[in-house]
Amino acid sequence: MHRNVRIGRAGVWAAVASGPVALAIALMPTSAAVPAAASKPVPQAAAQPAQDPSGYAELFVSSWLRSNARDEQSAQSRRARVLAPDVALPEPAAAVQLRLEGVWAVRSVQHGRAWVVTVAAQYANADVRYLAVEINSTAGGGTFTVAGTPAVVAGPAAGTASGSHFRVSVPSGPLASTAAEFLRTYLTGAGEVERYLAPGTSLRGLETGAFTFVEVEEVMAADQAAAAAKVPSDRTRVRLEVSVTARTEDGGRWPLRYAMTLAVRDGRWEIASMDSGAGSTTGGAR
Repeated sequence: MHRNVRIGRAGVWAAVASGPVALAIALMPTSAAVPAAASKPVPQAAAQPAQDPSGYAELFVSSWLRSNARDEQSAQSRRARVLAPDVALPEPAAAVQLRLEGVWAVRSVQHGRAWVVTVAAQYANADVRYLAVEINSTAGGGTFTVAGTPAVVAGPAAGTASGSHFRVSVPSGPLASTAAEFLRTYLTGAGEVERYLAPGTSLRGLETGAFTFVEVEEVMAADQAAAAAKVPSDRTRVRLEVSVTARTEDGGRWPLRYAMTLAVRDGRWEIASMDSGAGSTTGGAR
């Protein structure tokens, strides 16, 4: 202890001999090292998915096909110019043009910020012409620009339909009857569809009188349990595909097909969901 004190005093006297600056440094208290505060990570904004410009392409091509380079002041020509100021307009023949029924996007392919959208233009005589148009988008995908005039291209090739998953024939009985009665009620508006629905399932029906008569042509299932003659145990679920012919008051005939899921509750079949995109179904059998 005394030796340490003597060493400390010796250091001070040595600092005095070296000058006032060294003396100030020697008398400074030693401070403990303070660890640097860890930097907090900066939250990164979630990347927004790029918006598909198919609707923008439909609007442009619809106006472009109806425009006329010889009539720059027509409504369609001016609209096409607003959407694509530098794109040349077509010059249709002087003869009567076929009426354009509508334009629908059938395919869109993205390459970075550039998109190529293929649209189908259908005319009054049932002819269909396919056009591809390049659309550029901003970084956020909120602003689109037509990059050039459309190109007439071949339409998408038709694919081969895959085999149906509904291969079990449903015999006459409670299951087929429930599905048939539900569709008759749904399509004709005669009665309430709610009585056929499982708890927690909702479905908005069609307008009353949409069809006047519904004939069931075929009931097929994807599950072997649907072939049972008796109603199985509660909570059993099966998927059906029901083909019907619906007739209108003026004699029209409409071949229709519906996919649905049915479930057993309290010893009877109920509609758990409509799987054909018809109306709106939520929830399920409980």
